[in-house]
Amino acid sequence: MTRGGGLLVAGTTSDAGKSLVTVGICRWLTRQGIRVAPFKAQNMSNNSMVCTDGSEIGRAQWVQAMAARVEPEAAMNPVLLKPGSDRTSHVVLLGKPHGVLRAGEYATGRKALAETAFDALAELRARFDAVVCEGAGSPAEINLRTGDYVNMGLARHADLPVVVVADVDRGGSLAAMYGTLALLDPADQRHLTGFVINKFRGDVDVLRPGLDRITELTGRPVYGVLPWLDGVWIDSEDALAIGGWTESSVLQSECPDARSAGRSGGSRPLTVAVVRFPRVSNATDVDALACEPGVTVTLTADPGVVSAADLVVLPGSRATVSDLTWMRGRGLDTAVVARARAGLPVLGICGGYQMLAERIVDPVESGRTVPGLGLLPTEVTFGTDKKLDRPTGSWRGHDVAAYEIHHGVATRNDDAPPADVLHTERRDARSAGRYERFLDGWRAGSVWGTTWHGAFENDDFRRAWLVEIAETIGHSWRPAAAPGFTEQRETMLNRLADAVETHLDTTALLRLIEHGPPGGLPVLSTPR
Repeated sequence: MTRGGGLLVAGTTSDAGKSLVTVGICRWLTRQGIRVAPFKAQNMSNNSMVCTDGSEIGRAQWVQAMAARVEPEAAMNPVLLKPGSDRTSHVVLLGKPHGVLRAGEYATGRKALAETAFDALAELRARFDAVVCEGAGSPAEINLRTGDYVNMGLARHADLPVVVVADVDRGGSLAAMYGTLALLDPADQRHLTGFVINKFRGDVDVLRPGLDRITELTGRPVYGVLPWLDGVWIDSEDALAIGGWTESSVLQSECPDARSAGRSGGSRPLTVAVVRFPRVSNATDVDALACEPGVTVTLTADPGVVSAADLVVLPGSRATVSDLTWMRGRGLDTAVVARARAGLPVLGICGGYQMLAERIVDPVESGRTVPGLGLLPTEVTFGTDKKLDRPTGSWRGHDVAAYEIHHGVATRNDDAPPADVLHTERRDARSAGRYERFLDGWRAGSVWGTTWHGAFENDDFRRAWLVEIAETIGHSWRPAAAPGFTEQRETMLNRLADAVETHLDTTALLRLIEHGPPGGLPVLSTPR
């Protein structure tokens, strides 16, 4: 293959499966000996990852790079928008903080980012045989077409062929495919080359007449129908799409071997309640817990679920003070504090760890100073500089590799008066010397806090820590023989590549990647 080929994978909607299809194509191309890189011009997500060079990119592009077996880098996601509220997003440009984009500036302010994205794509195409680009949302969001550089704007600029993915499981996929094409202007339509159906369950022959009709109406092929792949949960961009992230959702291991191992003991599962913050960040931290046999993870905003769980996790947050206020409004703070008083385990990760402090001084995100939950002997101060790092360490002799993304810095604060709610308990804890360091954070009795994301992807550490949690509450849980987290992810990457190879017209896709959009594609007439 000639160097510099490209393809844009778009979708009829958000969460249609663009990321999964991109992952599958990247791994399939890699198997063919083609050196491929993933790319997303602009990603809006609070799920991110730190590359080895200290740059920050969207988590989905990091996984896609894993699928391509190449080192993740900032050029693969040159613009990352991290929503801090409904009207503002923090901009990460080529892996580094780059200010704030407000809602009123979205259509115009992003124009200044397009040049960086275009240059990054050109650089990747100069170094790789092929670049598989992922779109954002839907290319038919015509209210955002002016200044677009992620979907059709990117395709037009770089002369990329576009394949549109439709989620058939949602219903309405045939109309969505036709409507996506019909809403585009003629110049954009000439880049949309065909469609892929995703998440199909049942007999494809039942669907075939509809697909044939779509081809007749649009003059474009359906390149294939990908089946519903049970147990594939590749890291999502959208925090609200992780495990459903609805009001109360349950995650259990998606690995068949892990599921059977988890059932073999016959005892009740170890239950983990993860608080569903409105601005949850790096929620993928709980994936490794959910993949452990015999562990059930519930994503919840219900104080009753928090009270009843064996372990409660406060995950990361893009707006720590705001999400803490939200917790207090729902009574979740009372449930968490009551657990600590009773000696029941609580874990805070990054923003969740910051909430466990005695006080939070935040002139950066919220402009406020507020009391924390008072469960750890720390004070958190937010600074303008963001910490991006790939730390390593150990716990109880188990190696831990992780990553850090945060503005807040926690310092030990033994001299400050503890929060009133835990005055007696905290004084006793100090005198008993029950505080210890924990992965660049602190442990106080049954309360644990760390700034490190991704720590639980380390199998030996995760299992040893869960054993200690289980022993704390008198639970019988012990690790079962099952694949490790990295092995499970690798299995899923290969399953996606297998699906691409089996169910898609890979010959046609290779032709698109190497030669670009074919000429002569018909244009649908749209009333103006």
